[in-house]
Amino acid sequence: MPYWRLASFYFFYFGSLGALMPYWGLYLQERGFSALAIGQLVAILLATKIVAPNVWGWLADRQGRRMPIVRLASLLSAIAFLAVFVADGLAEMALVMVLFSFFWNASLPQMEAATFSHLGARVNRYASIRLWGSIGFILAVGLVGIGRQHLGNEVVPLVVLALYVGVWLSTLAVPEGRAVVHAEESPSLAGLLRRPEIQAFLASGLLMQMSHGAYYAFYSIYLEEAGYGSLAIGGLWAWAVAIEVLVFLGMHRMLDVFGARRILLATFVLAVARWLLIGAFIAVPTVQILAQALHAATFGAFHAAAIHLAYHYFPGRTQGRGQALYNSASFGVGGAGGALASGVLWTTLGASVTFVLCAGVAALGGLLVWGWVDRGRRF
Repeated sequence: MPYWRLASFYFFYFGSLGALMPYWGLYLQERGFSALAIGQLVAILLATKIVAPNVWGWLADRQGRRMPIVRLASLLSAIAFLAVFVADGLAEMALVMVLFSFFWNASLPQMEAATFSHLGARVNRYASIRLWGSIGFILAVGLVGIGRQHLGNEVVPLVVLALYVGVWLSTLAVPEGRAVVHAEESPSLAGLLRRPEIQAFLASGLLMQMSHGAYYAFYSIYLEEAGYGSLAIGGLWAWAVAIEVLVFLGMHRMLDVFGARRILLATFVLAVARWLLIGAFIAVPTVQILAQALHAATFGAFHAAAIHLAYHYFPGRTQGRGQALYNSASFGVGGAGGALASGVLWTTLGASVTFVLCAGVAALGGLLVWGWVDRGRRF
């Protein structure tokens, strides 16, 4: 198994996420965009996950090869991102974000499927590779935080571009996974999607990411308005992902002991607590440290358990499209819907009420898991 070559992709990919998500709202705010516009632009970043993974997933499943698609998508995302530096106004910035995020969001689901093909029967070891994405995220958050303090927000797109190039270079070293022999009696994707437990699984992923909408779009802005400096903001984001690394290190054992269903249920309970803590106690640093530590559950543990379930729910030729559907439903529909809604709520009801509503969305997702996902069975 090409462990370090796979790990390098996750390192750069989630490093680019670490440079983008915590600081993109602040960068857009400095360029004169309103809260509503920022919500719309962040929603675009996430909305392309609805279409892009499915288009590229269909192509990969049809061709039976994933790495050429991952390499092409990674290269085109870096090229398209160059237009950020010259985009002027909401319409131009929106168009640029549609272009680069369409390609950027195409690569991860196919790399997830390629990683599992390299893992073979050792699927529980996925988390030990994915943790390098968390390490990349932490380093990028720290680098940009220091850069902002000395150079301002102009450093944000420069670091993002450099990391996009790193993503593309890392894909050149990853070999194609082992070919999978698909049984003729493998279920159809349409048949799988008629199963209530799979519908509930996808809907719960949508609701979990929808509950993160205000967090991704406005948390850094909320912190800055409460008096936190650039290093403190970066430190809180880095702390969240540092705790997440510990979860990834022990995730294969947790899946063996508790199973994906119980882990998912716990993450929704902790998501409710997290959004309430952020909304009510933004000015209390110790509470924010605790709330950010819960990122290990609401993103790290949730994502690892969900990817594990998606691998089992979508076998054979449905694997690429299944991973793409999970990404589209959760990060695409859920993330975009959450960002759009939070942009409206932020300007009309305020930050605290917005995070209370995010907690309600997370509670609804937990009810779906409790009622339908893998009852009486455990992966």
